[in-house]
Amino acid sequence: MMGWYHDGAGWGGWLVMTIAMIAFWAMVIVAVVVLFRGSKSSGQDPSLRQDPLDILDQRFARGEIDEDEYNTRSAVLRSSVR
Repeated sequence: MMGWYHDGAGWGGWLVMTIAMIAFWAMVIVAVVVLFRGSKSSGQDPSLRQDPLDILDQRFARGEIDEDEYNTRSAVLRSSVR
């Protein structure tokens, strides 16, 4: 009874299996990347976060903003802290 399956699935079957295998491994790789990327960003140390007023002070010291803008933004930030 050789040849019962007519020489296997043929080239169409091999093509479908190859595409399915590539899709499977692509999903595995994407899942691993998302898992590690998500854990890295969520594990941020809260002590490394800067206070908004400190950032404003740094921008003023570097000359990125002028005194009027500094005073305006500082007043807004100080009023929103309450």
